[in-house]
Amino acid sequence: MLRRIIAIFLATWACAALAQISQITNKDAVAGLKAALEKGTGAAVSTLGRTDGFFGNPAVKIPLPESIRRYESLMRSFGLGRYADELELTMNRAAEAAVPQAKTLFVSAVKKMTVQDAKGILTGGPTSATEYFERTTSDSLRAKFLPIVKQATAKVKLAEKYNQFAEKGVRFGLVKKQDANLDDYVTQKTLDGLFYMVAQEEKKIRQDPVGAGSDIISKVFGALRR
Repeated sequence: MLRRIIAIFLATWACAALAQISQITNKDAVAGLKAALEKGTGAAVSTLGRTDGFFGNPAVKIPLPESIRRYESLMRSFGLGRYADELELTMNRAAEAAVPQAKTLFVSAVKKMTVQDAKGILTGGPTSATEYFERTTSDSLRAKFLPIVKQATAKVKLAEKYNQFAEKGVRFGLVKKQDANLDDYVTQKTLDGLFYMVAQEEKKIRQDPVGAGSDIISKVFGALRR
């Protein structure tokens, strides 16, 4: 019975949303969504692409790889905590250095969005735009983002710090050297953090479209809240 009530509610809500969005022209719907995405991604990039953007934010802070975390407490007990701390800080600094380069990639992806895509996203859930964006661009973003991360990690000598940490662990028999690709790890965690922040920005815009400071965003997203 409960499932039926929920289904009826969702169907009613969807119809109401579609009715509201039907009052908006295709041009406005696409323009509003693109403006919202550009604003959201821009805010996310600005938040993360600075000192402590990742490292100082518990929600997106990049932790040590699982293969090392298993032995972290033991290594700290042997006085090797500073190596773990340096490695973690270095990974997060690499992410912070790479994130600003993502802005143009996001903008390019937004331009490819169709009218049908836009209307479907507008009548979707609180993070439907972010989910669509992640689903359709993750692979291409990763392919373009990885070289940036590699350059950033090389600049701060991430591999060297990892090797120092791992070698100390091996010496005490606490960790085995692995062929883990730290650049891939940092890249994925950077993208995860970026999409997470974009989702938070999308939620804000949907909840308070007027506060976004854009007439077109207010018009399009505001229609969904009536």
